Order: sequence, then C-alpha cells, then structure tokens
Amino acid sequence: MTLAGFFFYLFAILTTVSGGLVISVRNPVHAVLFLILAFVNAAGLFLLLGAEFIAMILVVVYVGAVAVLFLFVVMMLDVDFATLRAGFMRYLPIGGLIGAVLLTELVMVVGAWTTSPESVNLIGTPMAEGVSNTQALGQVLYTKFAFYFELAGLILLVAMIGAIVLTLRHREGVRRQDIGKQVNRRQEDSMEVKQVEVGKGIL
Repeated sequence: MTLAGFFFYLFAILTTVSGGLVISVRNPVHAVLFLILAFVNAAGLFLLLGAEFIAMILVVVYVGAVAVLFLFVVMMLDVDFATLRAGFMRYLPIGGLIGAVLLTELVMVVGAWTTSPESVNLIGTPMAEGVSNTQALGQVLYTKFAFYFELAGLILLVAMIGAIVLTLRHREGVRRQDIGKQVNRRQEDSMEVKQVEVGKGIL
C-alpha cells in the first residue's frame, strides 16, 4: 500500500466514524467536536485529490466559523436537552415512517444506478501549465460563473438581513445608548455648581 492510499483510508475511516458519532452521542458539545473532526478529515481527503483550496476553505469556513459557532451556541444557551428528548417516543412512529421512506428511496436509487457508456470517453479539461488549483478555480468562478457567484452572495446577504430582522426584539425597560442625545448634551445639562455653606451639607 502506498503512502497516499494509507492516508486515504485513514481519513475516510475517521470521517465516517466521526460522522456516525455526531448523530449518536448524547452530549451536544461532543457532537460538535466530532463534527469538527469530520470536517478536518474531509479536508485531508480534498488535499489528497489535489483540491487544496477547497480543503482550506473547509477548515477555515466550516471548522473555524460554523462549527465553532455551533459549539459556542450550544454551550452558552444551556438548553435543557432532557426536556427536548421527553417527546422522542411520541414522535417515534412518524419519524420511523419517514426514515423508512427515505431508506427505500435510497435503495431504489442505488439499485437503478448504472455507469453511462459515454462516461468512459469524457476527459476532464487539463489544467494549464503553471496555473495552480486556486488560480484555476478563481478563473472559472469569476469569468464563466461570475453571475451565479454574485447571485449566491446576494442570497446569503438577504438571508443574513432576514435573520437579523426576525430575531431582533426591542424589549421595554432596557437602557440603550442614544448617540444623538450624547453628542448634543451640554455642560449645564450634566453639571450643577452648588455653594455649600460651612458646617452644612447638601440635602
């Protein structure tokens, strides 16, 4: 077995096991940590395929932002998961039915899958000499698929604004900073000079 083959099986096994542990462990913090492990091993598989840019994006974006955000949210919200699991048996029949339907569909798809005879003659476009994987991907994204790339960014921007609007709540009785009032405040509005007589205090 070559060194590349050894690392392929190592990353593949760790990714599969980590993915299974994400949905099987009881502690949500452990589930997020196993999710991070699965992402890191998937990035290793992309490195073996020569897609170093996608591997680094997977580590930086998913591990460095999304998974860590999940971890902080789970740890900071202090969700009572015992209450959430209380209704597990109540929804088990309908959940089992949906799972059986999905499993049947997957079996039908895998059973009907065949290799196209024309796929043998399909050859990927060779990469030009002196062009890295990242540079080639950037040329494709910002030339041929520039419109779709910008459309995806616009959709994400609208989704972010929508999430902020839906979750923003103005509660009564909460003191908030008023920048205009602070800027327009004068000295006589905030300071008062009193003449204190000897032997007497300020009432």
